[in-house]
Amino acid sequence: MKINHVIKTLIFSDLYLNMGLGLFGPIFAIFITQQITDGSIEVVGFAAGITQLFKVVLQIPIAKYLDKNHGEYDDFYSMILGGVLISLSPFLYLMASEISHLYMIQALYGVGLAFLVPPWYAIFSRHLDKLHENIEWSFESVAIGIATASSAAIGGVLANKFGFQVVFVIAGILSFLSIFNQIKIFKDLKEKVKRGTVKPVEDKLS
Repeated sequence: MKINHVIKTLIFSDLYLNMGLGLFGPIFAIFITQQITDGSIEVVGFAAGITQLFKVVLQIPIAKYLDKNHGEYDDFYSMILGGVLISLSPFLYLMASEISHLYMIQALYGVGLAFLVPPWYAIFSRHLDKLHENIEWSFESVAIGIATASSAAIGGVLANKFGFQVVFVIAGILSFLSIFNQIKIFKDLKEKVKRGTVKPVEDKLS
């Protein structure tokens, strides 16, 4: 089977993003306790909570705003903005030394997720190939699984041999690569989408 350009591009973009973020996921708690002044397991928990707090508070209002336009260009810009904010986070960790620094970065990360997640799902859903919805969502799930499993192992090895800095730089590069890849779908987007419809559109196969 052939997968249309939008779906294929978004899957690979998610692969790059999850590989980048997955590199430091398993070692993030160690980074906080070793590199952040007064860092502790408690701080690790609050850091994770701050990210999710900003995400859940902002995500629905952003999604409602994006739905008002009924087109895909605003979705695209929101997705790119969210990706940029998320991709900046690994580089900002390089400069973090205080708990306040960490919490601000985690808040930025959460804001990025709020801008990225709704439009990503919206665009992906609209461009699914008819009668291939299950397999294409499965490809997306498999891509995330591969990215998470491989990057977790690689991230641990890199951190052990070269330190946290190298891991964060590589993570940031992979995350930005995801954004650059997403830009390729701009020509496939629709200016208007009918209210109440989420259905496949005719995309060029590649």
